[in-house]
Amino acid sequence: MVTFLPGRPGRLADVPSFHRAIGGAESNVACMLAAAGHRTKWVSRVGADGFGDHLVATIAGYGVDTSAVRRDPARPTGIYFRTAGDRATDAHEVAYYRAGSAASAMSVTTLDTGALQDGRILHLSGITAALSTDCLDLLRTLTARRPGRRPLVSFDVNHRPGLWRGSPKLSAPPPLSTSSERGRPHEQGGTPLGPRVLLDLARGADLVFVGEDEARDAWGLTGSRAIRAALPEPEVLVVKRGAEGAVVFHDGGPDGATATTVRALDVEVVAAVGAGDAFAAGFLSATLRGLPLRARARYGHLFAAAALTVPGDLAAPPGRALADGLAALDDAAWGKLHLGPGWTVAADRRAAEEVPSP
Repeated sequence: MVTFLPGRPGRLADVPSFHRAIGGAESNVACMLAAAGHRTKWVSRVGADGFGDHLVATIAGYGVDTSAVRRDPARPTGIYFRTAGDRATDAHEVAYYRAGSAASAMSVTTLDTGALQDGRILHLSGITAALSTDCLDLLRTLTARRPGRRPLVSFDVNHRPGLWRGSPKLSAPPPLSTSSERGRPHEQGGTPLGPRVLLDLARGADLVFVGEDEARDAWGLTGSRAIRAALPEPEVLVVKRGAEGAVVFHDGGPDGATATTVRALDVEVVAAVGAGDAFAAGFLSATLRGLPLRARARYGHLFAAAALTVPGDLAAPPGRALADGLAALDDAAWGKLHLGPGWTVAADRRAAEEVPSP
């Protein structure tokens, strides 16, 4: 989507002007991964309009392959407006104008599904599932477990209640399997359709990102262990705990599963929007490089810190040498880090100045 960011704080009714930017969970991740030196492809649909031109050109400008993006002459590019406040506060407002958009017409027949199989990781978001029945069917197809499935399927829950309230009535997902009924949230009354859909999709993925607050609001689950009990299928489950850090569950330890806790960084926050996508990009970057779980989580925190210290949704990630150095710090040094606006640029500049002249 095209995002309109407010020119100043205040209610949408009171903000007189907005700055045009780009938004979208999957495209944000693709842009940050491309900026970090990875080959990425964005597969989507936009309108055959000026906003669609802007989206494709801007995302391609980050180094993302946009050759699989299709243009829809009959449907517009989606847009949304938001206030400057943190999404977690009651004062935060978001106005979506994406019903009937080109993206809402994504399906197994309107996308280049071959392009979805090209990479090592296919990253999806629960936001897409809320756009239409066709989009939900597409995500169900992509997260369906089958022998020899490739590529690795990454899924960010991204629970957005407002999107589900505004979506057309969607068909109910298949019932939860009995293998994890013990962890099923809201056992007495079940869950609303949106949360049930997200839980079902997450259980089909190989790698899942979910906020502890999301799991509580959507599924009534408290604590990372309860979330893992409800999501036993993904090989890797990342439970984000905000300022308290993240817990990474991974199958294959001595007892069949391991849990790695990695503390968050001390960050001078400029804007909280985009941090979740940045965390996913950092974690995926380290995953693509085969780094250990602790380093993957630290990469997530470093990329999130880059996003938290800029006003928009997207930020330049730290350079690889810088990120590797910080991720390798011992726990005491990691805990002493304090990152503010411009930290990635300043740190890279200092590193360059320290290189001896020939």
